[in-house]
Amino acid sequence: MQDADRLREVASDCVHCGFCLPACPTYQLWAEEMDSPRGRIYLINQVLDGAGLTPAAAQHFDRCLGCMACMTACPSGVQYDQLIEAARVWTEEARPAGPAAGDGNRRDRAARAAIFALFPYPRRLRAAIWPLRAAQRTGLDRRLARSSLPARLSPVLGAAVRLGASGAVRLGASGAGRLAPPAAAGAGRLPDRVAARGPRRAVVGMLTGCVQSVFFPQVNAATARVLAMEGCDVIIPRGQGCCGALSLHAGREAEAEGFARATIEAFERAGVDVVVVNSAGCGSAMKEYERLLAGVPDWAGRAEAMSGRVRDLSEFLAELGPAAPRHPLPVTAAYHDACHLGHAQGITRQPRELLRAIPDLRLVELPDAGTCCGSAGVYNLLQPEAASELGARKAQAVLDAGAPLLISANPGCSLQIAAALADRGQSIAVAHPAEILDASLRGLTPPT
Repeated sequence: MQDADRLREVASDCVHCGFCLPACPTYQLWAEEMDSPRGRIYLINQVLDGAGLTPAAAQHFDRCLGCMACMTACPSGVQYDQLIEAARVWTEEARPAGPAAGDGNRRDRAARAAIFALFPYPRRLRAAIWPLRAAQRTGLDRRLARSSLPARLSPVLGAAVRLGASGAVRLGASGAGRLAPPAAAGAGRLPDRVAARGPRRAVVGMLTGCVQSVFFPQVNAATARVLAMEGCDVIIPRGQGCCGALSLHAGREAEAEGFARATIEAFERAGVDVVVVNSAGCGSAMKEYERLLAGVPDWAGRAEAMSGRVRDLSEFLAELGPAAPRHPLPVTAAYHDACHLGHAQGITRQPRELLRAIPDLRLVELPDAGTCCGSAGVYNLLQPEAASELGARKAQAVLDAGAPLLISANPGCSLQIAAALADRGQSIAVAHPAEILDASLRGLTPPT
């Protein structure tokens, strides 16, 4: 078992104080000790001591969202992210296959294989959404979402249909958007370079991502415009693809390493000193490249350098300071802390300060803002029941806030919360911070 001594040292920092319990979403759901960070660390210690990975322990590891709220709550500074990532690798490697696996395990492996053969590959994802667009035009998606048939065939299929039949009103778009964007939204590709407007203050690379580029291309376009209006030459490498976040956070270590190496090479060729990321999960993963590739010859140094160059969009803009004038945006908005931005990267102040600097924008906080919405990468596909319950809680918090606009810095969160609101027959506008800043800088009027 790799790095067992290092993992034991990390686990030994846990003093079993219990501060993590009320912060953990799965402990909130089930009040089960082994579905808390403290309980999972106990199981990890057992595995490290040679007890072996039992199916029960694997299930508790699978149920973890990886939201890292426990790290924010922990007074001892336990690096739980390192522990759960190792546990996910063990679980993924031990997942049964073949005739001995049983029908349930075979379906689980098939679902995982389908997810990871599709979502990290933008071209495949674009091809896959055409049937969804056709279903939306005919209303079939909504009828399927109301039916129990997809969930009976497969929980993963049921969750995917539910997400596909929901959506959010996009800032600057006409009408309600859905999981599959209108064909026009993804028709234009971003250029390789977007020139700074006015005096050039920086040259930055920009990650376009996989899910972000297919489902939310308008967020990437807004990000490039904002950076250019703030005086940045924006380099968008044509050869970039998935950063590996989905694979890394699901225990598919070798796959994540491959995506990480390709991403590092793409931005090395671009020759930029800073790489700006507008998706919370992607930014968190790229900042972990240093640890992911630490033991890989010829890559450890390059990975460390790349991790040091990565900045979330709000983090970078806060460091850069404003240059372009902000126009009033008379709207009340609630801000949702994406877990991999707030807990994993510790970025909570910067997006709020950027938004509050917009004239006439009133920012309100969500009740229980630090609790995960249930998206968590592909968690809402693989653990749909738990994700649905967490999504319902977050939807209620959004409704309780009473704001007509929700701002979220992660594509998965936007889809998850929109789906949960749709389950209640509700919808509000959902936008990325880049879209809000873009609207203000360009003097756009927000939708009613």
